[in-house]
Amino acid sequence: MTKYITAILVMASIALCAQENMDENTEKWSAGRPDGHAPISIMGDHMHGQGEWMFSYRYMYMNMEELKQGSNDVSFDNALEEYIVTPTQMPMNMHMLGTMYAPSDRLTVMAMFHYLGMSMDHITRMGGTFTTKTNGLGDVTLSAMYKLWNKKEQVVHARVGVSLPTGSISEEDVTPASAPNNVELPYPMQIGSGTFDTQLAVTYLFQGPILSYGVQVSGTIRLGENNRNYTLGNRYALNQWVGLKLGDRFSLGATLKGVRVGEIDGADPNLNPMMVITADTNNSGGSILNGGLGFNCYLPTGGLKNLRFGFEFGYPLYQDLTGFQLKNQETLTIGLQYAL
Repeated sequence: MTKYITAILVMASIALCAQENMDENTEKWSAGRPDGHAPISIMGDHMHGQGEWMFSYRYMYMNMEELKQGSNDVSFDNALEEYIVTPTQMPMNMHMLGTMYAPSDRLTVMAMFHYLGMSMDHITRMGGTFTTKTNGLGDVTLSAMYKLWNKKEQVVHARVGVSLPTGSISEEDVTPASAPNNVELPYPMQIGSGTFDTQLAVTYLFQGPILSYGVQVSGTIRLGENNRNYTLGNRYALNQWVGLKLGDRFSLGATLKGVRVGEIDGADPNLNPMMVITADTNNSGGSILNGGLGFNCYLPTGGLKNLRFGFEFGYPLYQDLTGFQLKNQETLTIGLQYAL
C-alpha cells in the first residue's frame, strides 16, 4: 500500500511545485484549453460560464476476469468448492449522454443518461459453461454544481445530485438450471440500483502555464431499500489527475482513482446465494485503486470550436474485494464534448 500512497503524494507535489512557480499575474482558471477538462473518465470536474451549454457522449468498456478473494488471486476451483457456479468473465459496455447548462457563472446544472450492456461467462462444478446477457437504460442522474471559490488559477466547486431508479433490477435470462425458462439474474447483472441515491462531491482545480491538477472527493449514498429487499453499498471515491498541456490543442493526462464500495445490505428473495457467487451478498463490496493514462484533443477555433475528444486507458493497481469476486481488469473510455 505504501507505493500507492507515494504515487498520490507525487501527483500532489507536482501540482504544488507548479503553483509555487506561478507568476502572480496569472489569469483565472480556464476551460478553454485542452487540459481545461479532466481526463474523460472523470465526471463533474468543471463548470461553465453563464448561458453556456455543453453536450457530451462517452463510451466506456470495462472488463472483469478471473477471481479474487480479498487481495489474493484464487482459482475457479476454490470458488466451486463452496458454490455450484462461478463467473469467469464479465465485459461491460456503457454509453453515456450528458448535458450541462450554466444559468449563472456560479451555478451549472447537469443531467446524465446511461445505456448498459453486460454479459457474464460461467463455469459449473461439473465443468459446463454458459453465458447470460442483459442490456437497457440505466439510472438517470441529475445534479447541480456551485462554485465556492475562484481565485487566480484555482477553483473549488461542490456538486449535489440525485440518481433516479430508472434502471431495471429485474433482468432475466435463461440458465442451464432454468431452461427453457428465464430466471432473475444476480446483482452485478442488474442495470440499476432500485433506490433514489444522493450524490455529493467537492472538486479542487489548479491550472498552471503547462501543468494542471485536480482532486475530487465524492460519495453515492443509497436511500432506503428497493422492491427486491436489498440496498447496494454506498460508494466513496477519491480521484486525482494531472494534465500536461502540449500546445493549444493537445494535452496528456494521468489519473489515480481510489474507490471504496460497501457490501449489499439485505437480499433478493428470488436469488439462491448457494448457487453462484454473484447471488451471495457476502461477495460484494471492496476497495480498488486504479491508474489511468490518456489525452485530450481540443479545437479552440474554426467551425468546430470548443469540440473536445478524450481518450483514457485505465488498469487496477490494487484491489481488495470482499469474498469471491471477479477481478477488475482494463477500462477504456473515449468521449466527445461540445460547448456552445
